[in-house]
Amino acid sequence: MKKRTLTSLFSMAALSAILLSACAAAAPSITEERAIYPEGEAVGAPVFAEEPAAGFAGQLDSGGGIVANDAVVAQASERLVEKTASLSIVVDDPEQRVKEIAAMAERLGGFVVSSNVYKTSVYEGLEVPGAYITVRVPSGLFLGALEEIRSGALDVPTDTQTNQDVTAEYTDLQSRLRNLENAEEMLRQIMEEARSTEDVLNAFNQLNYITEQIEVLKGQINYIEQSTALSAISVEIIANESMQPLKVGPWDITGVAKEAIEALVRALQGIAEALVWLALYVLPIVLIIGIPAWLIFRGLRGRLARRTASKRSK
Repeated sequence: MKKRTLTSLFSMAALSAILLSACAAAAPSITEERAIYPEGEAVGAPVFAEEPAAGFAGQLDSGGGIVANDAVVAQASERLVEKTASLSIVVDDPEQRVKEIAAMAERLGGFVVSSNVYKTSVYEGLEVPGAYITVRVPSGLFLGALEEIRSGALDVPTDTQTNQDVTAEYTDLQSRLRNLENAEEMLRQIMEEARSTEDVLNAFNQLNYITEQIEVLKGQINYIEQSTALSAISVEIIANESMQPLKVGPWDITGVAKEAIEALVRALQGIAEALVWLALYVLPIVLIIGIPAWLIFRGLRGRLARRTASKRSK
């Protein structure tokens, strides 16, 4: 009877684990973008949007305005929001600006994710520096950090901000984690009460699978908590020289004529030098080698002619 009870408990735990894993694979990732920029959150804590989410009903006051009821306010205060920004700025010294943005992030309690300083060629082969940097700052100081980055720029060609509501995804992960932890506890009890080797091995295999799923969910939950506590800001830093229009100097015909005359003189000098080399170097070599060769050729030709004439006379 006891063995039958253990087998029944194990079957229930295995079925629960299979259902939980199926839910984990099929659970959707629900995200929603909102234009909410709250200030004042504690560093290291998840970001909670203060504005009621769309889709919640409120109440109308006597003037016709919308007044949120207590349920709406309570639900809105628990929302988790990921904040990100991407912008480009124009400055005189990109290398110095990278250092200033990195120092700002550390001063605010954040850190530098990545940075890159490079050089690019513009008109007339001029090389100008440029840079990229990505930092994370506490979400409560997100808007202040953006304003500080913009304040030192000559121009801000692009400026994009995105808020992503991850409350539903975070809540779903927490629920799945609790269910898996309950299944883990049940499997541990089965292992303690099991007497046969087969039951112990089956429970052990299921426990390993459940433990792996728990670690995966904890990693996803930790990522959401970190990404909502620290907002990402990506900045492209452009040198002011690369934004300046191409300048073409005034055309001067006297300068062009001077260059043409100089080119003609150099060409005539080259011809004269070639003639000198021909007369003093090439011609003597030709005479030394050519005259003997011509005499030998003439002698051979005359000898051949006399031999031919003697043959005809015979």
